[in-house]
Amino acid sequence: MASFLQSLIDPRKNWLAKQHMKALSSRLRRYGLRYDDLYDPYYELDIKEALNRLPREIVDARNQRLKRAMDLSMKHEYLPEDLQAMQTPFRSYLQEMLTLVKKERAEREALGALPLYQRTIP
Repeated sequence: MASFLQSLIDPRKNWLAKQHMKALSSRLRRYGLRYDDLYDPYYELDIKEALNRLPREIVDARNQRLKRAMDLSMKHEYLPEDLQAMQTPFRSYLQEMLTLVKKERAEREALGALPLYQRTIP
């Protein structure tokens, strides 16, 4: 069953998934974003922890892309075509660290240890 679901979302095997990926790539290129920029650190604490573990240059580049995208959105503009051609929307920088953080959290839960981070209400 899992292989069937994987084949449905794999762009190499499913035409609709390929079209979705193409449309998403086009939208991300317009604003100069990467797919990993769409993850919200306030929504999931694993993402926040993964971003804290990344090198400062990568996090700064992510923040610059997000600021540029917000600025372009507010102005109702897109990046120039020459800059859109240079964008790499599906080049990941967060996935490896995120899988490591989730693996560590699952290991801590399996061992019965306290979590490293918890959501607190101010």
